[in-house]
Amino acid sequence: MKLSGEALRERGSTDNISPEIVGRIADEIKEGLKSGVELAIVVGGGNFWRGASASERGMDRATADYVGMMATVMNALALQAALEAVGVMCIVQSAIEMKNVAEPFIRRKASRHLDAKRVVIFAAGTGSPFFSTDTTAALRASEMGADVILKATMVDGVYDADPKLHPEAVRYETVSFQTCIADRLQVMDATAFSLCMDNNVPIVVFDLGPAGNIERALRGEDIGTVVHSEN
Repeated sequence: MKLSGEALRERGSTDNISPEIVGRIADEIKEGLKSGVELAIVVGGGNFWRGASASERGMDRATADYVGMMATVMNALALQAALEAVGVMCIVQSAIEMKNVAEPFIRRKASRHLDAKRVVIFAAGTGSPFFSTDTTAALRASEMGADVILKATMVDGVYDADPKLHPEAVRYETVSFQTCIADRLQVMDATAFSLCMDNNVPIVVFDLGPAGNIERALRGEDIGTVVHSEN
């Protein structure tokens, strides 16, 4: 599951992380895990920092991206604490070594954690600048052999046009990778999208705002938009 960092902040609040929101997400994850799924999470850092925006304002892009990676670690630790508070076993693995707070990312070790029904949170992006957390989610999903990426975001699916600008826009229930490319539908950035398409990893885009949506997504219920291969 890819969690938007922005979603961890209460709208209008000066706090970067809302304990109430993170707690609600943890509760829903706990309920969803009862279906027997194995879950790994990539969380963004947009509630603290956006490397691309800082770069546009004059900061060296690589440095700006490393700051963004640190932001994802803070979010990962907050989510880990919330999950453990409700009795969910959870491990944070970081692509940048910081042994006092997280394990280093090791694919086989992450796989063993998942086999043991622990939730694994992948932090610090890919460990390299110039890659988004969407790309991290696509990369880790491909490495771990995930069945699907659940993209928990602030919109309720994929539309044929921007619904904020075009109120008549229609939401897809399902749409192919090829249609997304042909119609330039913004699902993920190009690198992330290519990884998913090349490795045949479907994406479910859904709104994590309404209560119960994360649980429903983890249970495999119809929610949001499914992006898939035509085959």
